[in-house]
Amino acid sequence: MFKSKLFPYVEASFAAVVWGASFIATKIALVDLSPITIVWLRFLMGVVILGIAVILRKQFALPNKNEWGYFALLGFLGITFHQWLQSNGLKTSEAGTTAWIVATTPVFMALLGWLILKEKLKGVKIFGIVLAFLGVLLVVSHGNIASISIGKFGAPGDVLILISAINWAVFSALSRRGLKTYSASLMIFYVMLLGWIFTSIVFIGGGKYAEIPGLSFNGWLGVTFLGVFCSGLAYIAWYDALQVLSTANTGVFLYIEPLVAMGVAFLILGEPITIAALLGGGVILFGVWLVNKN
Repeated sequence: MFKSKLFPYVEASFAAVVWGASFIATKIALVDLSPITIVWLRFLMGVVILGIAVILRKQFALPNKNEWGYFALLGFLGITFHQWLQSNGLKTSEAGTTAWIVATTPVFMALLGWLILKEKLKGVKIFGIVLAFLGVLLVVSHGNIASISIGKFGAPGDVLILISAINWAVFSALSRRGLKTYSASLMIFYVMLLGWIFTSIVFIGGGKYAEIPGLSFNGWLGVTFLGVFCSGLAYIAWYDALQVLSTANTGVFLYIEPLVAMGVAFLILGEPITIAALLGGGVILFGVWLVNKN
């Protein structure tokens, strides 16, 4: 009994830790590969693992023919476009900074709910949104907010990462409808498959397959970690946990992600852990907590 209650927490922790380390793995892979090749290899592995999981769980089914366009849109936004933004952003953005910016995604989800669904934003949530934004400014400016001016927002990649956080909020909002009809594993499988197919068009058309033979041992480690763990096992673990735990209880584990990213980036990439990053990160997490507070 204790084991069955504990396991969903272990799964949620596993997913958060793996996703936190994904930014470092991407930086390592970028030494040998272009962003589009990383995305292609990563989700090729992810699709295979998720496909096996769906078959073993006897959940495989074809979507209704009128749903293919919907899944294609989700695949483009959540896989092709999202991962292009993050991989290109990480070329110049630090892994730790990237993770802190991505942590603001729930803030953009709340803003989308207010703009599109006309959900009310109380004073506390508005304060949380402002705090989270100030935290991002602290992190990307390395503590010197005054240095940020129009047209200058930290490293060039920081802007792409911020756009990816907004994009993921849009993707998450659009995904709600499908999750009411399909199992999470099956839906993610089709979303990932279609996103990978879109990526394949650019990958093959641009002749990027020529990069693969030159991939170093460290590059293969990075890509394999991204594909097997981040795009395969972590997704399965996360949605397994969501079936047992509440959304709020599961979401708390995402607070681990930027902390893991900062620690692993320090150990593997030598990225410094600064007072500004810790302070800004703390402000971001507190702001996100206020936004999600009932």
